Amino acid sequence: MAHTWKTLLTVLAWSALAASSALSLAQDSAKKPISLFDGKSLKGWSGLSENWKVEDGAITGVNTAENPLKNNTFLVSEKKVSDFELTLEFKIEGGNSGIQYRSKLIDAEKFIVGGYQADIDANKRYMGINYEERGRGIMVERGQIVAVDDKGAKNKVGTCGDADALLGKIKFGDWNKYRIVAKGNKLQHYINDVLMSELEDGEAAKRASEGIIALQVHAGPPMKVQFRNIMLTE
Repeated sequence: MAHTWKTLLTVLAWSALAASSALSLAQDSAKKPISLFDGKSLKGWSGLSENWKVEDGAITGVNTAENPLKNNTFLVSEKKVSDFELTLEFKIEGGNSGIQYRSKLIDAEKFIVGGYQADIDANKRYMGINYEERGRGIMVERGQIVAVDDKGAKNKVGTCGDADALLGKIKFGDWNKYRIVAKGNKLQHYINDVLMSELEDGEAAKRASEGIIALQVHAGPPMKVQFRNIMLTE
């Protein structure tokens, strides 16, 4: 009988070890970054061909004077996200752009998207802010930490720096690194590893916990925006 119990305990110990190893492997796999851009094609993305292409190893979006956009349009990733960290490099010449996340496709023909946006702005006004496209508008200005309550009231609860001073961390007309961290209702935007804005979204009726990733070309003046090294960790 003692031998039987020893055998059973040995089996249970090995089973627990195997389960622990499997869980560890699954966690490591979940944390491994994956690339959303192969550097040469728009595989895994959808958008208007007249506005999006790959140029110089980067996803390139344009709004031209010859063919001006009537509304903002997006290049939409087939990847949906919930809690994640997204890093990429961007460069913008003129106009406004942004990175949508936890968003939804509103018009599949014109590739119109709504939802949270990490803003990119060559004119500096909106760079780094959290803007809800086709929703609640500006959620957090650059340099602010904001909590939104269940009724939609926006309360500034802290700061991550002076809005103008933070612009000094950005290389306009050159490549910069954007990092978006979304965990639960906490959303953070970093540029060149400097926190630009932070949102705690408590408005249950309007906040989003999951959705698509998309890149924006903005209607208005001619512009060009480029993205490369797009890495997602879930």
